[in-house]
Amino acid sequence: MKHVIDWLLEPSQPAVRYLALRDLVEGTGRRELENARRDIATRGWAKDVLTKQKPGGNWLDKEEDLYRPKYVSTNWMLLLLSDLGVTKDNPRIAKACSLWMDTYAGPDGGFDTPGAKNSEHCLVGNTARALIKFGYTDELRVKSALDLLVKTQKADGGWHCFPSSTGTIDAWEGMSAFAVYPRQEWTRGMKAAVEKGAEFFLERRLYRQGSRYDPWIRLHFPYHYYYDILVGLDFMTALGYGDESRLKPALSHLRKKRRGDGTWGLDAVHPDFYDERWPRWRSKYEKYYTSFSLERAGRPSKMITLRALTVLKRVGEFSTRR
Repeated sequence: MKHVIDWLLEPSQPAVRYLALRDLVEGTGRRELENARRDIATRGWAKDVLTKQKPGGNWLDKEEDLYRPKYVSTNWMLLLLSDLGVTKDNPRIAKACSLWMDTYAGPDGGFDTPGAKNSEHCLVGNTARALIKFGYTDELRVKSALDLLVKTQKADGGWHCFPSSTGTIDAWEGMSAFAVYPRQEWTRGMKAAVEKGAEFFLERRLYRQGSRYDPWIRLHFPYHYYYDILVGLDFMTALGYGDESRLKPALSHLRKKRRGDGTWGLDAVHPDFYDERWPRWRSKYEKYYTSFSLERAGRPSKMITLRALTVLKRVGEFSTRR
């Protein structure tokens, strides 16, 4: 275990180092943590992404809604940077988030691309989660988006991005937004929505819905708006459900995917070309996608290893003390 933690703490990727110190290494001092956070934008992945940002706060020269092309435009870069631990204290992040909120704030109180009458769950949840992680907890538009997630929850406890009376495991973004929102700020509606949502995912053991769907078992990063078992385990354990027996099948899958050297690998890059449905969609939709990844498929992944160990720590499977 120590050699894996040391690998995550390498200074070459300060974002991973900061997150490992914060989430895995017990006894990390406040000053060390603050210094590590300040280093995030100075080198490595976060610096590389921020260096490509345009003066207006966006990432591409010709983008109308910040969303296309997937997965290299502003929306996706901000989701990624929020996962790397950058906050609005960085002026570049603050400028981009201001543009993001002004462009995406919808008439229904959620977030979506300009012109949308009804905000899609995936954009509402993803945008709210990222903004909370950036430090916009008190932003009224964030609170409004969380309220919309409560209102749009299906009777079965799930959510859906398209017209449907039932939820789907794929619509996970709302739960992930609630997972990072401070508990003391939860309304009664939010608490009830999380409880119903947790039961929805637990009933399906985080990956059982209809016929077997392999992309839910493969591990990916960045997540974009895709789901897999690590995504589910991350928000469920963060929400306090780590002792739930119905997580055991997903946890078993996660343990089996651990490599011999103690790390976890990046199984595939989105869009998942191993998805059996993709060949039918490829000719129609491929022009809208530009694959983006920080790491190489089939190789050890620092981000996935970090998330996997964080989940296992939450369920009490190890402790890292100094």
